[in-house]
Amino acid sequence: MPVHTFQKLMAAVPTFASRAEIKAFQFGQLSNLLAALVPGNAFYTGKFQAAGFRHADSLEDYFARAPFTLRSELTQDQTEHPPFGSNLTFPRERYTRYCQTSGTTGKPMRWLDTSESWQWMISNWRRVYEAAGLTAEDRIFFAFSFGPFLGFWVAFDAASAHGCLAIPGGGMPSTARLATIIDAGATVLCCTPTYALRLAEVAQAEHIDLATSRIRRIIVAGEAGGSVPSTRAQIEKLWNGARVVDHHGMTEVGPVSYECPVHSGTLHIIESSYIAEVLDGETLTPVPEGSRGELVLTNLGRTGSPLLRYRTGDIVERGRSALCDCGTRDLALPGGILTRTDDMVVVRGVNVYPAAIENILRTVEGIAEYRVEVHSEHALRELRIVVEPEIGVRDRHGLEHRVHTALNAALGLRIAVASAAPGELPRFELKAKRWIRI
Repeated sequence: MPVHTFQKLMAAVPTFASRAEIKAFQFGQLSNLLAALVPGNAFYTGKFQAAGFRHADSLEDYFARAPFTLRSELTQDQTEHPPFGSNLTFPRERYTRYCQTSGTTGKPMRWLDTSESWQWMISNWRRVYEAAGLTAEDRIFFAFSFGPFLGFWVAFDAASAHGCLAIPGGGMPSTARLATIIDAGATVLCCTPTYALRLAEVAQAEHIDLATSRIRRIIVAGEAGGSVPSTRAQIEKLWNGARVVDHHGMTEVGPVSYECPVHSGTLHIIESSYIAEVLDGETLTPVPEGSRGELVLTNLGRTGSPLLRYRTGDIVERGRSALCDCGTRDLALPGGILTRTDDMVVVRGVNVYPAAIENILRTVEGIAEYRVEVHSEHALRELRIVVEPEIGVRDRHGLEHRVHTALNAALGLRIAVASAAPGELPRFELKAKRWIRI
């Protein structure tokens, strides 16, 4: 999309002429948020009292004195104050929306939102649509189950607010979803990267030509695959050149980022809505530009159930502070969410990340699905990768050999590879659970 078009679309969004203006705006929003939390929000009132913190004189003062928030604290709080915990700024009657986390990294958390907080999240999702070049002429198909997790619920409401036709795909098998995508003339598909690949696999098996669809954008979230180059390229190839647009957010934090319309695979934090820190995981000090660290977020508009200095566990690269080619000064994260602090596995002294494995496997032709088994033997970890061949692949041993060679070349490790029978490995609509610890 041309830069001038993107800038025109973003006209309603706060714009900043410098990093100093961004910080000034954020501090004003933060001051309003802090004033609203004490004494109404019992969770943060208690945290602030324990840390000797009440208000901040500047962002630098906030970073120096405000306590971090950990996921473990939130789950413990909900255990001690069931069912919703004490991170509620207003009386329960003010809350109108209920969601919960998917539970892929532990016990699910329940989350409540007021109407005002929900509208704030809708405005953030509209930022995603604007950056992706969506207009009122677009028809967006949402290929997810519409369960209790946040998922694309906010995105669905934001589609209507953006003037798009929102097409729900809950309660449908993949074949019915494909038929609806084609028959309704959907131009945009919202789903996880894994499910975009799954729909293409079903289309091939059912002899459905995706070239007959009008899909021009595939907005993905829930997994890192949207910014994994080989996964992105595979999705775009299978979907007849439709552009993949990445996004990330969390149920407990909200919609956080949008993909740069100029630099594919780079996410921009919505800094009018979030204060973002990229910190060294051990020293908890800011990392320099171009370095990796843990993303720590403060959401500024979810007053009813906010998170301050939340350690997300997401590992990102802190981009350069210069004005981006797309015209924004929002913090850039090249490569998107690179991995999570709890995802890395050390195998014979080599750090192995799920995103790296996926990037390697997606370059090997003939793989329909895969599973990674993490074995611990005598205090040493080993990996075993099981690949399921695509329909029509007859030489399973040849596929195993190509995978083994690709892994060895990229990682310098000899990793055991086996093949599964067609249809043996599970398929996923939401977050894929491909890594199994044995």
